[in-house]
Amino acid sequence: MKQLIDTLHNEGLTLVIKSDDGNIHRFTQRGVKDLLTLVTATPEVLHHALVADKAVGKAAAACMVVGGVQQVHADVMSEPALGLLQTHGVKAQYGQLVDHIINRTGTDWCPMEKLSRDIDDPVSIIEKIQEFFRSH
Repeated sequence: MKQLIDTLHNEGLTLVIKSDDGNIHRFTQRGVKDLLTLVTATPEVLHHALVADKAVGKAAAACMVVGGVQQVHADVMSEPALGLLQTHGVKAQYGQLVDHIINRTGTDWCPMEKLSRDIDDPVSIIEKIQEFFRSH
């Protein structure tokens, strides 16, 4: 995990994934879009993967659970994300644990955190995320 965390920070990335086959995948988009694309288009990248992420909210955690991620480190993780990961047997560690992820302007909850806060089923959360992106 240390190598992934170092890569995340040293290369200014938002997400680093080490797949079960040993390949390292690097991402720079903010938010949950990269994880959503992976879980829906190339889920094998997430299966038994190790993940280092800048921020993990409940929506991102749902993508990781459905994708079959083995372990995740987040610089910042929300309590609902940690709960979802732990419930589904994903090893989770974090630099800072927060009540919820905030939006990019720092004025409110992250829209994905709001959208997923009252849903406990990871598949249902992903469906809500997809619905959100289709309508925005």
